[in-house]
Amino acid sequence: MNEYFTPGDFLVLKPVILLVLFGMGVMLTDLLLEKHNKYFNAVTALVGVGFASVAMWMIQSQMNRDGAGVYEAFRGAIVLDSFSIFFTWIFLISTAITIIISIRYLEIEEENHGEHYAIILFATAGMILLATGMDLITLFVSLELMVISIYILTGFLKRDRRSNEAALKYLLLGAFSSGILAYGMSLLYGISNSTNLVEIQSKLAQRPAGDPLVMMAVVTLAAGLFFKIGAVPFHQWLPDVYEGAPHPTTAFMSVGPKAAAFALFLRIFMVPLGPVRDQWLPLLIGVSIATMTLGNLAAISQSNIKRLLGYSAISHVGYLMLGLVSGNDTGLKGISIYLLVYAFMNLGAFTVIVAMRRRDLIGDEIDDMAGLMYKSPTAAVLMVIFLLSLAGIPPTAGFLGKYFIFLSLLETGHYTLAVIAVLYVAVALYYYFRIVSVMFMREPIDKELPSMSPGIRVALGVTAAMTLIIGIYPNPFIEFANRTVLAVMR
Repeated sequence: MNEYFTPGDFLVLKPVILLVLFGMGVMLTDLLLEKHNKYFNAVTALVGVGFASVAMWMIQSQMNRDGAGVYEAFRGAIVLDSFSIFFTWIFLISTAITIIISIRYLEIEEENHGEHYAIILFATAGMILLATGMDLITLFVSLELMVISIYILTGFLKRDRRSNEAALKYLLLGAFSSGILAYGMSLLYGISNSTNLVEIQSKLAQRPAGDPLVMMAVVTLAAGLFFKIGAVPFHQWLPDVYEGAPHPTTAFMSVGPKAAAFALFLRIFMVPLGPVRDQWLPLLIGVSIATMTLGNLAAISQSNIKRLLGYSAISHVGYLMLGLVSGNDTGLKGISIYLLVYAFMNLGAFTVIVAMRRRDLIGDEIDDMAGLMYKSPTAAVLMVIFLLSLAGIPPTAGFLGKYFIFLSLLETGHYTLAVIAVLYVAVALYYYFRIVSVMFMREPIDKELPSMSPGIRVALGVTAAMTLIIGIYPNPFIEFANRTVLAVMR
């Protein structure tokens, strides 16, 4: 046993272990709680996230004291570096915010069960493992832990037909894409006789240009990964799942799992597939243009806010892929910052939607936002901030991510791509401001105020503050992203 595992291995996994233990604890204590005390499940889950955060902070501090840039565990299958640390913080923050906005929502839906919070913690554990994995088997198992948890959360409202349909659709298409991804990984193993990403990279570098087996591996891996991130032409599930899933689940899956999928996307394309960049670059350029085009144009005609934000998420995937197209330090830095700020601005927008939910109102139609400025000026103004940030308008944080993406395209000579990306910002402004016009220019349908519970208020305060702080004072976050770039390109 000692030959393979050391105490240091388990130290690296301490945040994951804590999340799993607290998730199991929530499921056990839920049996002892009365209905009116079910909010203790959320408190326990938040404490678990807090413990995991402290553990991550201690590991990070230890790495700084040791002067170590990387901690490896389980014979290189797990690698803790600046890249994985950056993404782990995104996961922990998005998980904490999701938990606190779920409390009131689940009470209204009469589905306030402990397993909801437990599954969120299990999904977060899978996301962290996905960002730290450097082995094909580790990555695939981590991916399945994350997505199976999301399948369950999507169908959590058992009496809601939309939730059931979304979960079934997500499950069937997700299983199909996982099969394609597993086939691509098996091809990499067959080529290299190894599951370690670094070893696969060295083997692929020795293959002749245009090797059909390598091309088959690239195509199947890309297809599987395009589904996981919601890129065209494997995007069909995303708007339907966004609409049908419970509001907090949609908020969660739009940031945490998406960032985890992009962590996997970057690991695969930058490490094992790095030597064959010339072969996958045209594919990535075509898919990124198609993804931006379809996402932005389809969002224009949507009347459901969650579907609109779903197509918006597809367009953001296109922008993020442009950072990988450029492939330089600026592009990868842009991806990192983009995912960080996207977590805050998208969670903030969905928190406002969660606040609109009442027993007699689902609250996810654009018309449901009518006259919000007159009923809750704070919520309306904050929603405008989040939408401006999603569009990339300064001085909000969303501008920072798009700025570095556009700059990377100019630095690498992709001028046409830069022009196309900038033009689609104008399209995004149009459909985002459809929501703004309804909030400010229409009369309220009713006089009942949004459900501004303490959890909703905290979530709105944190997300709005970070959306503005990162946009106004970005230097610390840019420096953090710089370290992430150095780790992924080492």
